[in-house]
Amino acid sequence: MSVQNEFTKHAKNYNNNNIIQQIIAKALIRDINSMPKTILELGCGSGQVYKNIDWEVDFYCAVDFASSMCKLHPRNKKVKVECFDFDTDEFFDFLKNYKFDTVVSASALQWSKNLPKLVSKLAESTNNINAVLFTSNTFKSIQKITNKKSPILNEESIKKAFLNSFDCEFEKYTYNLEFDNKKEMFDYIKNSGVSGDSSLSFKDAKKLYKEYNLNYLEFEVIFVRTISKS
Repeated sequence: MSVQNEFTKHAKNYNNNNIIQQIIAKALIRDINSMPKTILELGCGSGQVYKNIDWEVDFYCAVDFASSMCKLHPRNKKVKVECFDFDTDEFFDFLKNYKFDTVVSASALQWSKNLPKLVSKLAESTNNINAVLFTSNTFKSIQKITNKKSPILNEESIKKAFLNSFDCEFEKYTYNLEFDNKKEMFDYIKNSGVSGDSSLSFKDAKKLYKEYNLNYLEFEVIFVRTISKS
């Protein structure tokens, strides 16, 4: 199952299962001091980033590749919601028509199939990017047990992709999300969207349920703030 299908499948439950994403969205907006008037958001989901903006904007363009997510995003005369895969030529052609004060993204860009190219295209439409990405160390204990490689980009790859086009500041954080029992934990993994299309076989799932002894899930995120174009 593709990443896009995973998000579409669980769209109705997403707001109940994206606790870490909500924390990240709040932190992302809190760190923006310039109060930009024109904003492009990539991977807008149901609007968790937009809902944290407490200043007046002139134009907010929210982009997501899951149509079911786009339907959940707030809309008004200043908000334009577009259903695009941000790795496609269709999106790049759309981008040519706009200039933005800043581009924001919370927990989405790690799914890019070609992050260096995406960042370079964004650099043609903005001088500023504020983003948070999950890294491959998310669910790292699960990966050790199942011996299954993370579908998410690692920290080094993320930094390199941005540094090809910008001078940047990076900050890395880890979060542990605790659960009362394993069923709640595994339901979270299934419904949150963080695991993407990296589904487990019945054998691996059974092994994981038996051997995973932590009462929490591990998340690692990297905050990216561009300073100038390189």
